[in-house]
Amino acid sequence: MAIEIERRFLVQGKEWKEIAHNPQYLRQGYLATSREYWTIRIRILENKEAWITLKSPAEGISMNEFEYSIPLDDAESIWNLVTHKITKTRYQLNLNCGEWVIDCFQKDNSPLVIAEVELASSNEKIQIPNWCYQEITSNKKLSNAALALNPISTWSKGSRRAIDL
Repeated sequence: MAIEIERRFLVQGKEWKEIAHNPQYLRQGYLATSREYWTIRIRILENKEAWITLKSPAEGISMNEFEYSIPLDDAESIWNLVTHKITKTRYQLNLNCGEWVIDCFQKDNSPLVIAEVELASSNEKIQIPNWCYQEITSNKKLSNAALALNPISTWSKGSRRAIDL
């Protein structure tokens, strides 16, 4: 069983682009979403590769994660059947402190930009870049699954203002 441990942050400005590389277009479709139980998604990368991922809560900020490669044709069929979707461009970052990525959300979740860092343990120390202005690790309203269900374009102005959008 794999464990995913990550911290997430809202991003402001464009300074991160100076260290970003390898932009990848991602589509994610959600078959099931539950904060307490399982989230099941398909992910299609660059219209070339696909995975199905099953996640369930573990301890603290950790998630149990099971991910399997699936045929692209199957993923496209599932994509066409699901109603809860997100699209984003993901950038890898050249940073000395952890494996960081930036997700620039598109369509109904634009202009949201989120940074994620994968950790080896939940108490791992990281240096948070200055363009990360608010930690959202525990904010379930801003999880990818939640954004597929309730995109920020459907939020009230007050809710959007609370995260500076």
